[in-house]
Amino acid sequence: MIVDDHPPLRAGVRAILEKTPDIYVIGEAGSGEEAEKLLDELRPKIILLDLKMPNFSPLAFEKWARENYPETITLVLTAHDRDAYLASMMEAGAVGFLDKESRAEQLIEAIRRAAHGEYLITNEQLIRARNWKKEAGEKWEKLTEREREVLLLMEKGLSNKAIAKRVGVTLKTVAYHVSAIFDRLDVESRHEAAAWYQKYFPKDLE
Repeated sequence: MIVDDHPPLRAGVRAILEKTPDIYVIGEAGSGEEAEKLLDELRPKIILLDLKMPNFSPLAFEKWARENYPETITLVLTAHDRDAYLASMMEAGAVGFLDKESRAEQLIEAIRRAAHGEYLITNEQLIRARNWKKEAGEKWEKLTEREREVLLLMEKGLSNKAIAKRVGVTLKTVAYHVSAIFDRLDVESRHEAAAWYQKYFPKDLE
């Protein structure tokens, strides 16, 4: 089953796979909601899953699919080979990642190998995922609950004054938390702190 919000891409992938006698495309979905319905109806052996679709959490979808349809295998189609995507989707259960620019023979080989139970994750991807998890986990764990709350509001662009009003503390207290966040994340500005959060916890993965 192909899950991607771009009809031309789905058509291109389908055209490639329909020329392959041992691979059958049994369905297409252009949204996460449609993918859930088709997965329940068709029970495909393999899903080719696009990470970037409007109003769609690939991580939540993969966790839901693993819990409800553990026999279905997920191969991720992506042009966004970022460490956060690799680590999070691997942990959720995806067995491999394919660049959207992959050649036809690479796509076909990946599907065949996945169907036979192989994991298509390279050593380099494993190392990157491990390093991402270590970096994100260690620094995130250093933050207190209040500091995490302040960091999220900083990432949204709120000023110290706005954060103080939202959280219900004094401006001096917010300044203290911001200083602590800079120290724990080893950054020197609000921009760097926000960039750190966006790197390790991208919104489109939520």
